[in-house]
Amino acid sequence: FVKEGFSFETPPPLNAFILNARRDALADVRVRQALGQLFDFEWLNRNLFRGQYRRSAGYFGRSELSSVGRPADAIERRLLAPFAAAIPEDVMEGRWRPPVSDGSGRDRAVMGAAVKRLEEAGYRIRDGRMTHSVSGKPLAFSIMVNSREKERIALAFADTLRLIGVFPAIRLVDTSEYWSRLKSFDYDVIVETYFMSASPGNEQENRWSSAAARREASLNYPGVASPAVDAMIAALLAAREKEAYIAAVRALDRALIAGFYVIPLYHAPERWVARWVRIGRPATLPRFDFTPDVWWRQTP
Repeated sequence: FVKEGFSFETPPPLNAFILNARRDALADVRVRQALGQLFDFEWLNRNLFRGQYRRSAGYFGRSELSSVGRPADAIERRLLAPFAAAIPEDVMEGRWRPPVSDGSGRDRAVMGAAVKRLEEAGYRIRDGRMTHSVSGKPLAFSIMVNSREKERIALAFADTLRLIGVFPAIRLVDTSEYWSRLKSFDYDVIVETYFMSASPGNEQENRWSSAAARREASLNYPGVASPAVDAMIAALLAAREKEAYIAAVRALDRALIAGFYVIPLYHAPERWVARWVRIGRPATLPRFDFTPDVWWRQTP
């Protein structure tokens, strides 16, 4: 047997905790941002996955469509100008990254930053629970999962959240109930995957538009209802030249990142394949996908 890893220019799937912004507890972008800061990928990757994964960041990672690591160009700035107040400077400049912890599962610096963000949203730790100073309600939500694999990720996340007085309930439900509740957006937080294309198109409307947020059974699981996101979807669909198209997708990436609707999890750095030594393959592989149907059996 031969084990190989292949890299492609297609964005990896976006595997993430999806925060339902329709819920009162998660409607404030500062709360969603704080929760995202508390996911300890470094601990999870080392203890559960033997260090084999890479942290995901934006929505179109590892491709020319990603805004992460790239300052916005003139076209992007023009597209996003009407929504400048909603896009943080670090996102516009490409400096935004998910926080990196010390891998202990209790990084005080990371937790301190998250607590500060929650304080800006009106929360304080009172009697060991993160509580809103005006309503008196604790910050509470559930994480709905439909597999043991998702459950253990949710439990690891919950262990960190408890350190700052947030106690999420983990709900393991059967497949039928899970998809029924997704259809009607009846959940607080879920763990789901969006498969990304090298050429995003009409499907973006069903995933992120304000209209899809109100449409039952759409794929807008986080309830994104943002004028900036709507405008960037329209711009990418209207683009007729490559430069304008790439700029519009990157601008969409920035608008989505700025809303902190999801907590990106991880992806494999390569496409892993094991094959018999008697199976041959082309020396040059496609740029965007894996095509084992053109491999062949070699004769001795």
